[in-house]
Amino acid sequence: MEILWLKTELLHPLDKGGKIRTYQMLRELNREHAITYLTLDEGGDIDAVAGAEQYCDSLVRVPFRSARKGTARFYGELARSIVSPLPYAVWKYRSPAMRRRIAELAHERSADLVVCDFLAPAVNVPDGLPLPTVLFQHNVEAMIWKRHAALASGPVRRAYMRLQWRRMQAFEQAQCRRFDHVVTVSVDDSDTIRSRYEVERVSDVPTGVDTDYFRPSGTARPDVGALVFTGSMDWMPNQDAMGWFSEEVLPRIRAECSQATLTIVGRNPSAGVVALAQRHEGVTVAGTVPDVRPYLERAAVYVVPLRVGGGTRLKIFEAMAMERAIVTTSIGAEGLPVHDGEHLLIADSPRAFAAAVARLLADPGYAATLGRRAAALVRSHHGWRGAAAKFADICRDVLERTANRSALLPQPS
Repeated sequence: MEILWLKTELLHPLDKGGKIRTYQMLRELNREHAITYLTLDEGGDIDAVAGAEQYCDSLVRVPFRSARKGTARFYGELARSIVSPLPYAVWKYRSPAMRRRIAELAHERSADLVVCDFLAPAVNVPDGLPLPTVLFQHNVEAMIWKRHAALASGPVRRAYMRLQWRRMQAFEQAQCRRFDHVVTVSVDDSDTIRSRYEVERVSDVPTGVDTDYFRPSGTARPDVGALVFTGSMDWMPNQDAMGWFSEEVLPRIRAECSQATLTIVGRNPSAGVVALAQRHEGVTVAGTVPDVRPYLERAAVYVVPLRVGGGTRLKIFEAMAMERAIVTTSIGAEGLPVHDGEHLLIADSPRAFAAAVARLLADPGYAATLGRRAAALVRSHHGWRGAAAKFADICRDVLERTANRSALLPQPS
């Protein structure tokens, strides 16, 4: 197959879950299929351009300039987007140039089908393309915004989040119905899209993990009391998770284990995240690191206290592959084939989450057992090659179905 893959960004550096999932999927697909990668590009990152040869045969860059958060231009865009029916998270990626380039390549028939990676690029996908289209949904985006709205503080912020949630839900439903097929990353997300958006052409491809890369070195042991979280710290669900954990959960843990510390690892920590280390004893913000594995190896417990999210948590699979004991919330474990008490511990209230962490800190043997079971699960069932093979099979089915549909249409006389 020849696939035209649409994205809003280049993939390097591989510093967030969505990029990692796409990179691994494309790298495996590209072993047997031709990939043309069409993306918005703000320029200036030579390494990201060079890195594209690792996952595609042809790179098409569309010049684009986004508004940096906190700038006058950013707030101006927010104000202008209020009158649009689109959510701002989609509105900001509108690009007439990208729309034209997609249409040109599709009508040149330089590919067999189009894959739109994430919901945002869909705003630039024209109607009536002569190629089958697949929407690759890493999350049910409206679910994330609904949870943001439920947790928002203050009437103005709450009203804005509710507006964004309603707009995201309307846009997401329209796109899921418009594309020939939708691919999700979990059975839960597929079920949600079917029931909420009344879309039947949905398949799930499970999240994978690079089990060769994420594997204990055997030379390091967990630090006593060390709690670690990894994730992009410019993403609101991760910011909310760390704020809630530092303020509501960590003090309860430290009351039982005074040696307990939290290390927050991840790119672009916001000012609010950085301030957590100043306000709460035992909190360290490491920020961007070249390799998360040493931090994972030093973790006595890996924590994923998410209260907002969608899709599946790639970070959990990485920690599982590293044989870490994990405590997460129900939302953190959502969509993953894991069982409480067998592969990790699940707790949702501050008291229950703290008790679960304290239990693992007090019983390293049990923590090690959970870690070994978790690693065995991902190593046996969740490699990227199998995930990419399933994705390719779905694409072939879409091609066959749309070809049959075209054959049944009346032909011009």
